[in-house]
Amino acid sequence: MTVRKIPGKFLMMIIISVIMKMISPDVFAQQPPPRPIQATLVQNMAFGAFSQGAAGGTVTINTDGSRAATGDVVLLNLGYSFNAARFIVTANQGTVVSIILGADVTLPGSGGGSMNLHLNSTDPASPFVITVSPPTYTTIDISGTLTAGNPAASPPGDYSGTFDITFMQE
Repeated sequence: MTVRKIPGKFLMMIIISVIMKMISPDVFAQQPPPRPIQATLVQNMAFGAFSQGAAGGTVTINTDGSRAATGDVVLLNLGYSFNAARFIVTANQGTVVSIILGADVTLPGSGGGSMNLHLNSTDPASPFVITVSPPTYTTIDISGTLTAGNPAASPPGDYSGTFDITFMQE
């Protein structure tokens, strides 16, 4: 029987290789590439029914869906809905999203006149981190304040228009 001697360098390489396997940290694949955020409007902003006196005033819709009035505005409960605007946002978990609220908007009325809409805040507050993975989504509520002039400047009727919001992925 012949005994073969293993060269020292070869044995040393095998030992180093085994040791490196034992002490090397776990290696993971690259995370999924960034998914562009998707924002979808699921509920329009609505201020419900109200009336205003000679001085006019404001109606504010908060992100929690409550509303408040200032000035000569009286909130009416006639069955008309009132709520914040609601969007759903889908993005990779860990994505940082900033929301840029657009400029004030003049809303024309069905009976003439106009009212001014100012966007106030978002819930969650901007910027925020997406904490869920698709297809689960994050709900964003946006509050606003409607300024009504006197009945001649803002007569009764339906007021509608569009506002700009930018969702920015960071």
